[in-house]
Amino acid sequence: MTPIRPIQAGGAQAFLADLARGLAARGHEVQLYCAEGSQVPGVELVMVAVPEEAAEAALVRPGGAPPPAVAALSDAFVVLFAELRRRGADAVSQHAFDVEAIELAAGLNAVHTLHLPPIVPAVVAAVQASLDPVVTVSVAARRAWAAVGVGAGLIPDGVPDFDPGAPAVERLALIAGRVSPEKGIPDGLQAAELAGLRVRVVGSVYDRAYRERELPGLLIEPALPRPELWALMASCAVTLAPVKWEEPFGLVAAEAQVAGCPVVGYRRGALPEVVEDGVSGFLVEPDDVQALAQAIRRALELDRREVRASGRRRLLMGRVLDDYELWLRLSRS
Repeated sequence: MTPIRPIQAGGAQAFLADLARGLAARGHEVQLYCAEGSQVPGVELVMVAVPEEAAEAALVRPGGAPPPAVAALSDAFVVLFAELRRRGADAVSQHAFDVEAIELAAGLNAVHTLHLPPIVPAVVAAVQASLDPVVTVSVAARRAWAAVGVGAGLIPDGVPDFDPGAPAVERLALIAGRVSPEKGIPDGLQAAELAGLRVRVVGSVYDRAYRERELPGLLIEPALPRPELWALMASCAVTLAPVKWEEPFGLVAAEAQVAGCPVVGYRRGALPEVVEDGVSGFLVEPDDVQALAQAIRRALELDRREVRASGRRRLLMGRVLDDYELWLRLSRS
């Protein structure tokens, strides 16, 4: 449970803020239950105190061990759901990837959105035991949940529409998002160098030991507010997504395309659903840095107007809001 702020801790937090604002803009009365320190303009916030060490434990790292049990985090969820029951709600859209959030939502007309694959056994068990409907964010993620016996609905993530302007495009490759092993940053750096592009790495360091071990001396710029990130995407030649895991969606890739910036990455997880190969970017076989470099060169020739048109046609929030309205209405029946 991390604060939801203009500079987001991750894609799920950014998406949740967009969803809350989008539903509120459609005339729904929205209350966003979140950690103390959150900032989401235009939405009523119900905030719960979460000690810093508990928030750190809540950051699920793909491929790693489950986060340690922290009593303060469990207590925060108890307080949150007690307040939710006191206030009441017609329906609940629940996005936390935590056992407590799934169990404590029982009987609240909740729809659980699984933003991650089934990588934490305790969470998998809680989802399997829940009687509430669940959805996930890509066909790839839904397939992974089906493999552990969970039949999930599908609501792919989306991004807000925005005007990136028409900045001059620089010979820059952008790597944005959390700095952790599964993002494949070393592959991106090597491929960009082979393709003759400079690189900007922008994001929050999730794994400091990895950063010191694998990326010593690399300039990593702090994460940006999203409008600034979108403007940067619009000025970069390409955004890289050389992911080392089964990416459940890929919000950075979606945002880049809407900004008119082609995406080049590995054909893993949901990226084939997010990137229109040959139109808004190129995907290559996983872990092939030479192929990644060749794809970067090819992406420089793509029509950026077509990249943006592809992103806006497939990846905007309008369709997402329609789907959540339907699922939340069904949860009440």
